[in-house]
Amino acid sequence: MVNAVELVGSGNLLIVRVTGKLDAAAYEQFVPMVEKMVAEHGKLRLLFEMHDFHGWTMGALWQDIKFDFKHGKDIEKLAIVGESKWEEGMAAFCKPFTGASIKYFDISKLEEAKAWIVA
Repeated sequence: MVNAVELVGSGNLLIVRVTGKLDAAAYEQFVPMVEKMVAEHGKLRLLFEMHDFHGWTMGALWQDIKFDFKHGKDIEKLAIVGESKWEEGMAAFCKPFTGASIKYFDISKLEEAKAWIVA
């Protein structure tokens, strides 16, 4: 179960903040917002912030894979901000699904991630 998902969109920048465990219901919020923003602005820049993140449920993992195949080309830059080394591995995992520039930042470097995503 997800403890919290917060989506903040402005122009072609979408900030996604998650805590806990992502479930399929989170994608019901996320995907329509991405599709609306892509229709309005073209390629997006995505800042994915994880606090006390515990991964995905199986349903969410399936939704994530479907999202990556459908929208990988719609992401221009992806900043992944997290608290543990396994989250850094997510950046490497995402690369085959997108042509986006992807970079991992430790949570202590959040401001650096924000500067990179808009540069």
